[in-house]
Amino acid sequence: MGEAIGPMLASAVAVALSPLPLIAVLLILASPRGRTNGLAFTAGWVLGLAAVVAAVLAAGSALSPDSGGPTWSLWLKLALGALLLLLAAKQWRDRPRPGHVTAPPTWLLGIDRLTPARSVGLAATLVVAHPKTLLPAIGGAASIAAGPTGAGAKALAAALMVLLGSLGTLLPLTVHRLGNDHSIRTLGEWRAWTAAHNAAITTAVPLVLGAAYLGDALTGLG
Repeated sequence: MGEAIGPMLASAVAVALSPLPLIAVLLILASPRGRTNGLAFTAGWVLGLAAVVAAVLAAGSALSPDSGGPTWSLWLKLALGALLLLLAAKQWRDRPRPGHVTAPPTWLLGIDRLTPARSVGLAATLVVAHPKTLLPAIGGAASIAAGPTGAGAKALAAALMVLLGSLGTLLPLTVHRLGNDHSIRTLGEWRAWTAAHNAAITTAVPLVLGAAYLGDALTGLG
């Protein structure tokens, strides 16, 4: 069981630390239909992430019917590591300069007009169309699929990865449902902290994870 869980932990944490879904769910919870749309957004995120992990796990298990570490996963991690390092470099290059305010994404401006169905769709889109989420999700699921464990252990590891990767949406939703002044203040503090450190997180996380992927791949292929 540990052989399936250990290699995917860093990837799951990287997914959870993605600032965009956290910012989105915090803004949704602060909107007039925050309770309903927040629940819908979180459900969409969990389902979207579960779909990605399940698809990679199924494909990876088909590619490696025998036990042991298959070569395909090492080549995949090599490619993912390179892409993550390129993302980190791009994020650093495009970081906001002192005295300049970066315009928010257009979809953030329509948060107040979201319906529950659109909230689900937005969350799923942020999983599959946002490289800083999709690449770690693929890498973590590939690590599970490549592990020398049985199908049951891999399924449990995949479920744990989805849970850990969804903490960025599950925790704000849980705090919001407490419905007291302290929870409102806490969510406001999280929103301010995330906005202030967005550039640092989106540079450091792919940089560290990309280097780890490259190290694992080069060690295994060497």
